[in-house]
Amino acid sequence: MTDIYTRRESQARSYCRAFPVTFTKAVNATMTDDQGREYIDFLAGCSSLNYGHNDPDMKAALIAHLDLDGVTHGLDMHTSAKEAFLEAFERLILAPRGMDHKVMFTGPTGTNAVEAAMKLARKTTGRDTIIAFTNGFHGMTMGALAATGNAGKRAGAGTSLTGVVRMPFEDALPGVDSLAMIRAMLENPSSGIDAPAAFLIEPVQGEGGLNAASKKFLQGIEKLAREHGALVIMDDIQAGIGRTGPFFSFEEMGVTPDLIPLAKSLSGMGLPMAALLIRPDLDIWKPAEHNGTFRGNNHAFVTARVALGKFWSDDRFQRQTGEKASFLTQRLRDIAALVPGASLKGRGMMQGIDLGSGDMAASVCATCFDNGLIIETSGAHDEVIKVLAPLTIPQAQLARGLDIVEAAVKAETRTQKIAAE
Repeated sequence: MTDIYTRRESQARSYCRAFPVTFTKAVNATMTDDQGREYIDFLAGCSSLNYGHNDPDMKAALIAHLDLDGVTHGLDMHTSAKEAFLEAFERLILAPRGMDHKVMFTGPTGTNAVEAAMKLARKTTGRDTIIAFTNGFHGMTMGALAATGNAGKRAGAGTSLTGVVRMPFEDALPGVDSLAMIRAMLENPSSGIDAPAAFLIEPVQGEGGLNAASKKFLQGIEKLAREHGALVIMDDIQAGIGRTGPFFSFEEMGVTPDLIPLAKSLSGMGLPMAALLIRPDLDIWKPAEHNGTFRGNNHAFVTARVALGKFWSDDRFQRQTGEKASFLTQRLRDIAALVPGASLKGRGMMQGIDLGSGDMAASVCATCFDNGLIIETSGAHDEVIKVLAPLTIPQAQLARGLDIVEAAVKAETRTQKIAAE
């Protein structure tokens, strides 16, 4: 049989190498391949499917929109779908949280929202330098890639990446107080660091290994930013939209970001959609100064509106997510105890286990896939197995998936013990 993917698709493909089957169907946390085999999904489109695959209410609203010949592509023109989304976002998300941010629709991927944030920070402050953090991941276009730490990703640029200074994330350097170090560098006129336009940070580093910043650290970064006339950009693309519990991952941290890039699960159904939330006084763009042909994905507006109404009109969904997160924490802690030196990482429904070895993590994930579970790694050495199950996953299915992880970890531990004897 001819392999059209090997013959025709670019070498840039990645996830399909770890999961080499053809998927034909997906419902909530279950994916089905062309042989009829079902898999539990602990990847969820890298947190693009927080509400699961093919939510029935979103699907019905989208089909109704299509059936009525609703607008598909609208650039940034006014449409009924965009209006309904903005009204719902204002009423259910911004107003209850006392936020007055403007909503800027960018190109449909997270990296574009980050690019817009970096450009606007530089435009409003008149400064060039962005302070980003070790293990951070912000996207693959040139500006966002400059703020991304991963050497393999950066190598794809083929040229120098500038305008960003790297500082240590919380606990990134053993025995080093990251906040104190950053403060010392900024206050030293001979440190070589120019006054920053912004600090760009993920409250929980998704691709960087599920490093979760504490309340103290995030508040410290905001304090430093205010002292030095810089903005705070909180990249909530992977950690937001309920992944850690509340809609925004920083809600309970006592911080007020100036710019907030959003994407991934913003559309609710995995449709391309990204936005940048902007503190009103910073919204100094000239018309079309930052635009994108596909910033008006009306199908995404339709499903996003339904998601807001279904999951964020009260606190039930957040409470359910919290209950699952507590269960996940306990199970992962028990599994981590099976491996000497392993540790629990992350927060909410964005947790995993640092196995200390990329080879071991890869082997565990491969065994999981063989046994019907889709799960991936993260971290500087891909040493963390990362659980990003849909927030809507039934408790029993979550438990089954974790049983598969536990069995794979036990099998790998036994294999390593035998090899060492």
